[in-house]
Order: sequence, then C-alpha cells, then structure tokens
Amino acid sequence: MITPVIYDDAPLRERVTKCLQDDFKHNAIKQAQEALGSKRSQLVAEMPEWENLREAAKVIRQHVTDNLDYYLKEFVENTTARGNKVHFAPTADDALCEILDIFAEHNATSCVKSKSMMTEEMGLNSVLEEATIKVVETDCAEHIIQTAEDKPSHIVVPGLHFTRKEIAELYRQKKGYTGSDVPEEITHFLRDILREEFLTADIGIRGCNFAVAETGSVTLVTNEGNGRMIGTCPKTQIIVLGIDRLVPDLESLDVMCSLLARNAVGAKMTAYFCMDSGPARADEGDGPTDVHIVIMDNGRSDLIDTDFEDMLRCMRCGACLNTCPVYRHITGHGYGSIYPGPMGIIMSANLEGYDNIGSMPYACTLCGACSEDCPSKIPLHEMIRQHRINMVEEGRVPAAEQAAYKAAAKVLSTKPLYLAALKVGSFGMKPLCAIEESGQIGAKTAGIPLVKNWTESRNLDPLPATRFRTQFAKHKKESGEN
Repeated sequence: MITPVIYDDAPLRERVTKCLQDDFKHNAIKQAQEALGSKRSQLVAEMPEWENLREAAKVIRQHVTDNLDYYLKEFVENTTARGNKVHFAPTADDALCEILDIFAEHNATSCVKSKSMMTEEMGLNSVLEEATIKVVETDCAEHIIQTAEDKPSHIVVPGLHFTRKEIAELYRQKKGYTGSDVPEEITHFLRDILREEFLTADIGIRGCNFAVAETGSVTLVTNEGNGRMIGTCPKTQIIVLGIDRLVPDLESLDVMCSLLARNAVGAKMTAYFCMDSGPARADEGDGPTDVHIVIMDNGRSDLIDTDFEDMLRCMRCGACLNTCPVYRHITGHGYGSIYPGPMGIIMSANLEGYDNIGSMPYACTLCGACSEDCPSKIPLHEMIRQHRINMVEEGRVPAAEQAAYKAAAKVLSTKPLYLAALKVGSFGMKPLCAIEESGQIGAKTAGIPLVKNWTESRNLDPLPATRFRTQFAKHKKESGEN
C-alpha cells in the first residue's frame, strides 16, 4: 500500500533489481559514501574525545526518552512564554489538520519550505497542493526532486541520484533554464527563481533538528541559506517538531551539534546554524510575527519500553547510510521508503507495520557497520534482526521457507539424519560440480531450485566425500595414537 512513508510497494527484489541496473545511481552513492566516510574518519581521528562524545550523546538522548513527559512540558511552557503557539498532533493526520487550520486562519495560499523529513513523513506537500496551496521546496536538492516529481534517495543529500546534465535538462524543460550544466550556473538560476518565492510566500514551513527544553528554542542546521530565509521573510512560520527531537539544555545541544555535522557530511560545522526563540519583537525589522510549533508524535511514544526504544535517540545524521554496504548497492530507492538504509528499515517498520514493508528488514547483512558509526550508539543491526525475528514469529515468511528451515532443524539436530544428508549431498553434488571447470557449483548451474540465487553470483564448494572426523579417526589409528 502506498503511503507518505512507503512510496513504492513493489516487491523488494523487483525494486533492487531495477536499482542495480542503474549504474550511475549506485556508483554515485558509492562515491558519496567514500567521500563522506573519509572526511568523517579524518575528523574522528583528530578528536581523541570522540567516543566520550558518543557516550554523552547516548546518555543525553536516553535521559530525554526516560523523562519525555517532563522535558516536553518544560519546552512547551518556555516556548509559549516566548510567544510561540504550540499545537499537539498525536498522529500525522492530526498534524495535517493543524497545519491546514493555520493556513485557513491566515487565508494563506502559498508557502515556502525548508527540507523536513517530518513533513515528508506526513505527506504534507500533496495535502497542501490538493487544497490549492502553492508549495515551493527551497532546499536545492529538494527543489530538484519536487520539480522532477521524484523521491529522495538519502535523508541528508536527497538529490544524490541526479547527474548535473539531468538537472540542467530538467530545469530547461520545467523552468525555462537556458544555461549550461555547470553547477554554479544552475545554482544562480535557482537563486533567481526562489528569491521572489521567499519574498511573496504567505507562510514558511521548516523542520527542527533539536528543540531546547530549557530555553524553548528551536534550531535548524543547514548548508544553504534557505532555512534562514524561511525563518526571516514570511510573517507566519510553521515549525514541525517530532517529540523525539528534544534536548534538555544548551550544553546538551552543544554535544549534539558537535556530532551532527561530522557524521552527516564530514564537516566540523555546517554553513548555517539557526536558533530561534520566538516571534520578532516590535523593535526588530525581520522575522515572523506569528510562529506555530506543531509537535508530532506519530507512533514515537509507542516505542518507549519496547525493543525499539533506542531508535528515539536517532538524530537523522545519515551516518548509517554512509557506511552501509547494502545501501551502497541498492541505493535509497531500493527501499521504497522516504527513510532508506539501516535507520530507514527500522523507522519504516515502526511507522508502517510489517503488513506494508514487505521484506525490507532483509535488505541488511547484519554486519554492524551502522551501529559502529551511529553517533548516539543505537544498536541498529540488532533492531533490524529483532524485526526479522518478529516477522518469523508472526508467520510472515513463505510456507516453503518455513518448511525448509523446519526440515533443516530436524536434520541438523538428529545425528543419523545428518550423516545420511552428508552422504546424499556429497553424491548429488558431484555431477553438478563436473559442469564447471573450477570443480565447484557455479553460474552454469544457476537454475537449481532453492540455491540458484546463490550460485548465479557465487561459486559453491561441494561437500567432501568423507568427514573430518572420519579422516581424523583414520589418522589416529594409522599412527597408533590412543
């Protein structure tokens, strides 16, 4: 079923096959992983306190989860005292209703947006457009995706799968661009067409990286100036805040920001860091005069005291995507979700349930690289494994697979059956190995049921005619050992 989170409900194998055929797409992600990974590694090497920072982030984020009601109350009291208006949204639909009401209250017909995964999660753009409200994404990559009517391939660099030639041609066809495919020239064109949108939009919509309970402030970390423009030009501003984005105080915020940019893009800091604590005062010339903060839960509180509670520590840095070998090859679109990669598997399953994610949790080698790089020490691969366990316990695997594993369990736990299976297997594999010059079962035998997905891409060694124990017993007997 297609939802705001799941945009492609084709089977995982079908999506992956399609993505693997797109050489540019997965090569672009490979290059990005290598570039971001090397930059991150260099920065980590320069910080002997790196692991202490990770541990501090884990402790802070877990502390907020354990005391979520307290910090949520503190934030609401402090941000309201600064003049912001708070709207509570238990679900994504509730958040959409609150936002539509704000537009109706202001008779607003247009808005500019900064990149926000929370608004992607609720499908905000399509809902506003159905209400005849003009929506303009102002982040460069998001604007490209919106213009192309495409979906993001990464949570931090969503337009990674476009070539500059494709971008130039896209703007020629859709926006009347007449320049070359030089990135700077495309950027200047984008500035020109967005400037008027910033100045004339009725409402600005943005997300929030972290909200500070102690001060009632909201923050935005970006590498482009669009987020600051949205927080400056439109007189009405809507900030969409997930309940898992709270930090206790400014000292805690410093820890998070020390980790965020380094893990996200391999930089010590981003170009823009904005902290807003309320509407513009009477003596200030810029800034919104009416600020609405929509605090959305959408299933996050349901994770508390479950096997997936640790996911509430995620700071959406994308570090797990940048190191994942599976993501490197199947690309973000292979997952069919706005949340790809290791964190995406967990988030998609938690938000949509097993009925709607197919076999997505199996798009993982369980190598643990994601957990090693996660700045808040989330055991991502363990939670993916737990999703698999849950799916098996609920019977969400093919009947043939269930039967095969039950038979294997019986054989492997019964010595006579195990010994018989070894003999039969060794005898049956001989003619298959004879087909290949290597003496292994390989691509020429890829049509074998059950193992063809292995043999079409790998060689499989045959079972030996005699077991090691048999050979060892013979050796002992011949050498006269007891």
